[in-house]
Amino acid sequence: MTRAAALLAAGLLGLVAALWTWTRPGDPALIPTSAPDRVTVHLLNNGFHTDLAVPRAALEAGGGPLAQASRSVGPGDWILIGWGDARYFTDPRPMEHRIPDGLRAFFWPGNPSVIMLDPEAGDPSLRFPADRRRTLSLLPQAFAGLHGRIEQSMALTGGNPRLVLARPGPEARYFASREHFWIGYLCNSWTARVLNAAGLPVRPMRAVTAGEIMATIDRTELDTAARQD
Repeated sequence: MTRAAALLAAGLLGLVAALWTWTRPGDPALIPTSAPDRVTVHLLNNGFHTDLAVPRAALEAGGGPLAQASRSVGPGDWILIGWGDARYFTDPRPMEHRIPDGLRAFFWPGNPSVIMLDPEAGDPSLRFPADRRRTLSLLPQAFAGLHGRIEQSMALTGGNPRLVLARPGPEARYFASREHFWIGYLCNSWTARVLNAAGLPVRPMRAVTAGEIMATIDRTELDTAARQD
């Protein structure tokens, strides 16, 4: 290998390492050590995909397109919110029947996407074991950032959310998103951006797995505990 090739290879490795470890900073002022009027939000991990469980009252309190979309779904005190490819994410068939479409969603750029709002009557975190759930207590300002980032992702028509698919009965509804799904921006990447808007630091290049999103909250809790000490 020539000296120039060696320098180029070293530079590329350095770039990859820098991108892999790059952290998009959060806002420590939004992460409370103790404060009243906090909003409880759960992160739920089904193994490869993450959803956010948000109290319906908090979601609808501020008005706007996201609150409007929330009011349109069936009864339930909690709303599960997720994001994904418009075809793959809404397909109810078992995963083994959707492999070709999953490959299309990963490798074809610019795929349309949707935001899922799924109502639940009880606390949905109780359905998940402890290692598959995390809980955040957000200051009102932090929740406003989370709410705003989700709403920012919605594709609007005349200022209103655009319904793409409604399941029969009180099940999930899917609303058009202005963002695009592909291997460079997956469902967990979207969740990471939403958490970042709430003040949490995230590692964008690693935020492709559900485990990394869980680790985002774990690191924030450790940092918060260190500030208290």
